[in-house]
Amino acid sequence: MNEEILLTQSGLDALQQEYDYLVAVRRPEVAEHLKEAKSYGDLSENAEYDAAKDEQVQVEERILKLEAMIKNAKVVSEEELTGEHVNMGLSVKIRDTKTKEEFTYQIVGINEADPLNDRISNESPLGKVLIGKKVGDKVEVEIEDGVLTYKILEIFKPE
Repeated sequence: MNEEILLTQSGLDALQQEYDYLVAVRRPEVAEHLKEAKSYGDLSENAEYDAAKDEQVQVEERILKLEAMIKNAKVVSEEELTGEHVNMGLSVKIRDTKTKEEFTYQIVGINEADPLNDRISNESPLGKVLIGKKVGDKVEVEIEDGVLTYKILEIFKPE
């Protein structure tokens, strides 16, 4: 996993926080579970030991994944967040030109995306067409049923 991972600063901070928690808290907890399960005797028929080993594997895999993500992270710089153009880390308010419905999304890296909380990936169909556009521009997004057209109303830094 040597691919550059685009993140906002808050996204990188969240990854680092999860990594620190796993290393400082979860890893020792799992080691303690393993130690306790070993004390129950015969490991060949020890369900607690098997469960603790599985838990250890999951924690260690996540730690390795987070290490790689943090190592390959590229944080969008403040200089790129002028608000003149849509960019990762910024929020954008758009209006559906047909229904007149308005939506506000923050554009984030794929690892930070959370559509239920209005955080869309720069790699999503909508995110891709919004990147680089400015207020007043119209963008089209192809969906199964046709094409949606949105007008960019506002670009701003999220709170």
